[in-house]
Amino acid sequence: MSETLDVVMNEETRRFEVELDGETAFAEYRLVDHGIILPHTVVPDAFEGRGVGSALAKAALGYARREGLKVIPLCPFMAAYITKHPEWHDLVHETYRGRLGID
Repeated sequence: MSETLDVVMNEETRRFEVELDGETAFAEYRLVDHGIILPHTVVPDAFEGRGVGSALAKAALGYARREGLKVIPLCPFMAAYITKHPEWHDLVHETYRGRLGID
């Protein structure tokens, strides 16, 4: 992928967002005591294959790491992304680690 994606953390909508071609892809988040819940991600079909979902995941997980938050990945996309990328496993809240099959 050659284009640079600008992911914005929109505190008003509680979403990490990417604007492309007049559409918005987003990953919703909810901050809780020492954690972040990632309940839902939407990537329009027109964004397929452009790395938008991965950019949203990296932004959300990077924020969690910087803020010292544990991640509760309720969104199937986020859960799958984390499972495939061991560098993020340490962020997963202990009650969700077994659901993802990680130690």
